Amino acid sequence: MTTQYDDVEILGMIGTADGSEIRPASGPVIDADYTARFAQAHEEGGFDRVLIGYGSGWSEGTQVAAYAAAHTERLGLLVAHRPGVVHPTLASRTFTTLDHFSKGRVALNIVTGSSNVEQRREGDYVPHDERYARTDEYLQILRGAWDTPGPRDFDGTYYRFEGFTPQVMPYDGRHLELFFGGSSVPAYAVGAKHADTYMLWGEPLAGTSEQIATIEAEAAKAGRTRRPRVSVSLRPILGRTDAEAWERAHGILDTINGVVGAHFKERVGQLHPPGKGPENAGSQRLLAVAEQGDLHDRCLWTPTSKAVGGGGNSTALVGSPETVAAALVDYVEIGVNTILIRGYDPLQDAIDYGRDLLPLVRQELAHRATTARAS
Repeated sequence: MTTQYDDVEILGMIGTADGSEIRPASGPVIDADYTARFAQAHEEGGFDRVLIGYGSGWSEGTQVAAYAAAHTERLGLLVAHRPGVVHPTLASRTFTTLDHFSKGRVALNIVTGSSNVEQRREGDYVPHDERYARTDEYLQILRGAWDTPGPRDFDGTYYRFEGFTPQVMPYDGRHLELFFGGSSVPAYAVGAKHADTYMLWGEPLAGTSEQIATIEAEAAKAGRTRRPRVSVSLRPILGRTDAEAWERAHGILDTINGVVGAHFKERVGQLHPPGKGPENAGSQRLLAVAEQGDLHDRCLWTPTSKAVGGGGNSTALVGSPETVAAALVDYVEIGVNTILIRGYDPLQDAIDYGRDLLPLVRQELAHRATTARAS
């Protein structure tokens, strides 16, 4: 039982410029000074890793990770990566090379693809379910290239090569971790088969428990003796008191629904045809939760997710640091091993989380671990 509390990781997320659903983008697309400060704020705040996201028009993630690594000392780098854009043999050595230069701080977040519109921006016309079959092959190749030496051939449906001989293995013989996201039937099957950590968006505790059970069942079907670790992604909105946090939350929602939010949606680009709902199961689940009510469990708030059409990591936890810390620990109690949090005021929120929220979470987890050992 103590492992449940001892091994919890807390992740953040960085980008290359200041901007969010409530902060109009200004300045260059890549602001080197901001990127370095953003990464350093997470390291100083005690985060274990940061996610570097993926979009067809965004800054290239491995370059961002390399820059962040050069400006930090221990911070883990979780790089989102989309199978099908580059050949897996190239991807395998791209990430092991980065792993060496960062001295073992790299992990991959596999993003198979949630929207045909977004996939086609990079020339990928493979249908949704077939993309997961391709990802299955892709991850077989990556895992083999990282874990076993010597030349190898591969003759699959989507990839074929002969005599591939990787010379750059993961740094110091480490296991290079795979994170994986998705809430569709084929996603569960492929992710539960290959992932070290399965990433979910922030649903109520009951829905999260259901997904964990599905992942566990799929992992057993794949012959694994243990399911992957599970991550949940949330957007804390903090205030000195619960009342202050709720006032701030409603201000954030008003901004998302106003001119600034409209500009944000236009800038990032719509991922599904106008007037239609999202294609991906994860966003559909978030919208379904929002239809059931605004407030769930201790302080999970869904109107922010509804305001952005269910897109991405968009459900909020609202309250004082004490309230939000308790809500995060609630997820650990149902089997979550990793928590990803990011704010609407990205840099300042990361600083605030490190100062006010993370110490409370870690203190409570340490207390529960000690209590579990004693009993």
